[in-house]
Order: sequence, then structure tokens, then C-alpha cells
Amino acid sequence: MTNFLSTQDWSLEDLNETLDMAALLKNSPMQDHLNGKSVVLLFLNPSMRTRTSFEIGVQQLGGIAVVLQPGKDAWALEFEPESIMLGEAEEHIAEVAGVLSRYADMIGIRAFPTFKDWENDRLDKVIKSLATYSNVPVVNMETIIHPCQEMALMLTLKERIGGIAKKKFVLTWTYHPRPLNTAVANSALLIASRFGADVTLLCPTEDYILDQQFMTVAQENAKASGGSVQVSHDIEASYKDADVVYAKSWGPLPLYGQAEKQIDLSANYKHFIVNEEKMALTNQAVFSHCLPLRRNVKATDAVMDAPYCAAIDEAENRLHVQKAIMLKMMGHNIKTIKQ
Repeated sequence: MTNFLSTQDWSLEDLNETLDMAALLKNSPMQDHLNGKSVVLLFLNPSMRTRTSFEIGVQQLGGIAVVLQPGKDAWALEFEPESIMLGEAEEHIAEVAGVLSRYADMIGIRAFPTFKDWENDRLDKVIKSLATYSNVPVVNMETIIHPCQEMALMLTLKERIGGIAKKKFVLTWTYHPRPLNTAVANSALLIASRFGADVTLLCPTEDYILDQQFMTVAQENAKASGGSVQVSHDIEASYKDADVVYAKSWGPLPLYGQAEKQIDLSANYKHFIVNEEKMALTNQAVFSHCLPLRRNVKATDAVMDAPYCAAIDEAENRLHVQKAIMLKMMGHNIKTIKQ
């Protein structure tokens, strides 16, 4: 059984083959490899692109997608082991995973952190609990990382500039009026370093540096791939000669769980917005963002509407890479894709 919990769990060879499969599926979207198969998609948090792309992707592969929202159209779930269930949760993931494994051939889950205690949230217990009890493959639709977004970004950059090995990849923090999950930033750091980019994490202060578990793995990735990872608080120096600018908002981890303090601190750094002046410093860089994006807060209209903006391409590529990921999880390879 092959899970897709993190790109770090798959070999670089498997990741590259998956990207090649996605490129073929982009040209030949209708396949029958999931004919007679069903995929259950558990959404503990809202979604637009993820839900749409997974549902349509399963259908284009000939399968059936069943969407459940625990706590809304399904029973609220408990994920902690040895829990005395006197709260809102009616079912434990042990039984839910067991039952769904009897019904379905794959389970996906989207489960954001609680934004209360980072020392607990950083362990990513929800998806690990599901994977422990499931007897069918589990795919990560975003937790504290977003591996499907990583793959969409890599396919997009492969299409735009042929890949990112030895390219300057700037992962820049941007302002948002409320604190957000670090998942996409964590994932961009992981995948860019894995594929050999020279990564600059641009953020206002040390408070915004990503969790050490991801910084450490990124450094290990860079050592293996021939790339590099550095942290900078200098906007102009970071943008200078960049080949890729990837923007994301996230809250400062030292104030995790303290929303008002995070909001007050981040309000000092609205000038981190991506604009034409900053992009003019780059090496005609590709700009992208995972979406959704608040225009003229994270990036200006001029940047979002520029030919170098690949955000819509990246969003489209979610569909294609997720189909390739699901097929790979079900034992298919590039030779089985019908062209």
C-alpha cells in the first residue's frame, strides 16, 4: 500500500515519474484506470480548488468520489488515541478508517492544524492517525504540509522554465489580515530544496522563520540535490536576480495560538506585498501563489495580471498531478497512461 502523506516519503525518481505522468494526463485527461474504484475525501476544513480538482480528477479516471465533511454531513471525529470521548466527537478514527477501508479503495483527508498549540499541531497527528488505521492508501489534501500543491508547483515551473535546479527560488512571506497555516510555505521550502533550487526564505524577522523540522529537512535536501537554503530579511537583495518568486502568508510561530498578537505584529510588514517594483529586480522571474490570494494585499493587480504570473497554471495543474498521484498510489506507472 502506497500512501502520499509527504513528498519526502517518495523517491525523487517516483516524484519525477509522477510529474511525467501528470504531463501525459494533461494532454489525455480521460482515462479508465479507476473504473470500479471509489475514493472517499474527508474535508475537515473548507476547500475550493482541492475539492473540485479531486472530485473531477477521480471522475476523469473513471472512478467515484464521495465527499464527507465530518461535523457537518458526517459524524464529528476523534483522532487522539485512548481518548475518553465525552466531547462533540461521536466516532473514533479507528472505526471510521476501518469502515471506509471496507467501502473505498483510497481515502483523502484535509485537516488544518488547530491554531492552539504548535508543539502538538507540528506532529500532524490527524493524518498519521488515519494512515495508521486505514487499510487502503491515504492521500494528504493539506495538513501542516500540502504535498499536492508542491507537485502542481513543480509541474508549472517545469513547463515555464524547464525546472528549478540551480535557479534562485525566493519564498517570500506576505501580509494577510489574519494568521494563516504554514503548510504551503513548508511545502514550497521542501520541494524547491528537493529539486535543487537555491532557495531564499524571505521573511520580516526571525519570528517568521518556519518550523525547524522543515528548515532542517530543507538543508538536507539541498545538500543532496546540489542546491542551497538561506534565510533573508532583506527584500531588495532577495528579489535581485531571482528566477522564481513564490508568495505565501503565514503567522509567526512564537505567537502561535495568539491570534491578536500575530495580527498586530504582521501589520507592521504590509510592505512585503509583491509588486512590479520588486519583480523588476528579478531575472524575469516567474511569480506564483497557491491561491486564494487577496489582491493588493499579498500581490498587486499588476503582478497578478502579468504574463509572468503562473498562479492559474499552478491551480490547473493541481488536477493533473493529483490524478497522477492517485494512479501512482494504485500501482500504475507512466507506461499505463493512455495517450
